[in-house]
Amino acid sequence: MKKAVALIMAIPVLLLLQPGPPPHAAARPGGAFLEATADPKGCSVTLLKNRDYFNTLCGKIREARRQIVLAFFLFRTNGHPKSYPEIVLAELSRAARRGVPVTVVLEQDDRSGSTVNRDNREVAERLKKAGVEIRFDAPKRTTHTKIVVIDGRYCFIGSHNLTASALKYNNELSVLIDSPALADRTLDYIRGLY
Repeated sequence: MKKAVALIMAIPVLLLLQPGPPPHAAARPGGAFLEATADPKGCSVTLLKNRDYFNTLCGKIREARRQIVLAFFLFRTNGHPKSYPEIVLAELSRAARRGVPVTVVLEQDDRSGSTVNRDNREVAERLKKAGVEIRFDAPKRTTHTKIVVIDGRYCFIGSHNLTASALKYNNELSVLIDSPALADRTLDYIRGLY
């Protein structure tokens, strides 16, 4: 069953890695097709269920040597040093302090009554103090991504926000993809968010 779920999650990613437009792709305005990325060296895909995401993400942040780029809808900390989002924030801060360039792109929500702005701005201020570059998306557009790219190779893509609920309690599912070609495309996408 686990292998079947991993295969089902990997199929859309593997289709993206095929050369040329996927057979079901529709032309966008101007005749362009959705881009597919071919990685001649192949890639590996690891399914990250629930808390597996947190442990794997922290491990890759600790191993990072060249660059860490994140784009999230919500990064909410609570001040408790043992909470998972606080640990992720500490890992990112340590990476920046050891000289790894870290960029975090966050949602800027202009809806009345939303706490997303407050939560993301609190985290942003704390990360700035550690030397992390902070970017916000355009306020009229919602960035609902949950993406991390590490060292131009490892891509985390899925449903996990950086909140205690998502990292520890919710049923969440993400994938870790080891593919420099996909990492390049993902970084291009993230740069287009701000």
